[in-house]
Formats: sequence, C-alpha cells, structure tokens
Amino acid sequence: MLPWDTELAGELTRQTIDSTLLRGNPLGDPHERPLWVYTPPGYHADPAARWPTVYVIQGYTGHLGMWANRMPYRQPFPETADAVFASGEAPGCIVVYVDAWTAYGGSQFVDSPGTGPYHSYLCDEVVPWVDARYRTIPQASSRAITGKSSGGFGAMITPMLRPDLFGALATHAGDSLYEYCYLGEFAKAVRYLREYGGDILRWWDEFRSRTSFTKEADNTLLILLGCSACFSADEDGTVRLPFDPVTGELVPERWQRWLDWDPVRMIDRHADALLSQQAIWIDAGTRDEWFLDLGAEAFRTGLARIGVPDEKVHFELFDAAHGGIDYRYPKSLAWLAHRLAR
Repeated sequence: MLPWDTELAGELTRQTIDSTLLRGNPLGDPHERPLWVYTPPGYHADPAARWPTVYVIQGYTGHLGMWANRMPYRQPFPETADAVFASGEAPGCIVVYVDAWTAYGGSQFVDSPGTGPYHSYLCDEVVPWVDARYRTIPQASSRAITGKSSGGFGAMITPMLRPDLFGALATHAGDSLYEYCYLGEFAKAVRYLREYGGDILRWWDEFRSRTSFTKEADNTLLILLGCSACFSADEDGTVRLPFDPVTGELVPERWQRWLDWDPVRMIDRHADALLSQQAIWIDAGTRDEWFLDLGAEAFRTGLARIGVPDEKVHFELFDAAHGGIDYRYPKSLAWLAHRLAR
C-alpha cells in the first residue's frame, strides 16, 4: 500500500461553520468550527438527485484534522469511505465529519454547563447547515450517525434524544455499561491525584504548562476532567468529580448523573426512539481496555428486550483492543448506506 494521498472518486470539501450556540461557551473554545463534507461519485452528475447523509463523530481527544492521519499500511477513513462508494460496494451517501473538540479534549456530544451545548450544536446547527447547502434527503430515515469510543457513545445517545433527525446509527466500542468502563479508572485517578492534593485542577494547570501526555496520569485524568465537565458539572460550570478525590468513595448523586447518561440505562427511557431506527450497528473488540465489549453486549441485549427486530441490528465482537479498529468504519458505513431511505 502506497503511503501517500489517494485521489478520491468523490469530493471532500473543508468548510467552516459559525456556531451561534457555541459563542461564549464556558471554556472559551472557538465558535467557528471546521466541518468536512464528502459528496460521493455522481453527486455533480445529476443536479436533481438527493442523497442520504451519514454524520461521523470522534472519540475522546479526537479532532477533525486527525481524519487525515495516515498510518503505515492503512488509509485514513475519508479514503476508505470513498472506496466504499467508488467500488459500488454501497450506494452513495454524503458523509459529514463533525468537530466537537473542547479544551478538555472532548464534549461527549451532550449539552453541559461545564463545556457548552454541543448536542444542540450538532442537531440544531450542523444538521440544518448541511441540509441547506447540500442535496440531502432531509428526513430521519435518510440520516445516520456513526462514531467510535466517545463518538460511539454520541452515536448511541443522539438518535435516542433526536429520533426526528437520526434514523440509523453505528457504534464502535461506544462508552457504555459505566460500572465497568469508568469505575476502574476512578480508582487509578485517586492514586494519581495524591500528587496534587486531590485537586484535579492543580493537575490541569500543570498539564497545560508542559508537554502533554508525558506523565502516566495524563490520559486518565484528562478523560476524568472532561467527562466530569460533561456529566456532573454545577450549573455555573464548576466541575465536580463523581467521587471523593482522596478516598475514592463515590458521591451518589453525582455518580447517578453519570449513570443517567449510560446508553445501556437509557434504553428503556427511549424505547420508542430506538424502535423507530432503520438500522443499528454495534461492535467492539473482545480485548477492549475499557470493557466496552461488555457494554456492547448489554446494549444489544437491551435492544432485544424492548423489541428491536434482529434484522435491524448488526452485532459483532472481534479480536481487538480499543485502538486500531478504524478498519471497521467502512464496514458499518456500507451496511448503513444500504439501509438508509433513498
């Protein structure tokens, strides 16, 4: 495999969206955001044709420019996505790559006083912006969302909250079943925070003053800080950890706020939305470090419990850890493309 850029059969356009909702956000992050929009082969051939849309969101610390990263012997997703359509493996779709980065490394695609209204930004600004400028089919049955890790979490919860907008999803190792994917990380964080007197903001100040990810604690504490800002911040934006930072004891009301965002626990509250979905892809690696294969199993079981038909669901566990599973993305994209309304 050649290590250089491949010419696309479709077209990838790098746009900028000026968000009203993100102006004045709590972290002072930019309200002008990059947005990449891919149009498939044949898009320009028929000016009357309209196309389904697949929205792609990223995992924690993911930002839009990372889609262009080229690993040895692998192509980046915009190229493998293009190959899905250019080869005829699946009918064409518009693919939208969304940026929801924050200073803390991510937004979890939720509205929060600690980070900003990123769920509303995605649903009420990005989607209408794309529909107004591209020949989409502006209906839920023709619109899907897909992501990995925190992006997989966002792909699960967004159709639950907005089934009027999204009628299909794909989640790759999406954050779920929080007692397994998060509790072990809390215990590690308590040990790391001893160096900072139990104050995660002391760590944050130090982290910003040096080269990032040069300490063992950095990845764990960054995810903890960012997710706490998303799930358990006070109304004034003050970040509250879901546990005592010295003893590690859970603070029940704060931990419950996290659990309320667990996709597995959201299933019954949003059963009608899930039953309305055209297609749901779920996968994860059996060696996932955050045990997200267990979350995937639980999410699949929950869908069956509420009556989502088996033919609407693709469920698969495969031999892998959490990283290096980008080769799965074009598989789910092709599967969704065949099931979106045209």
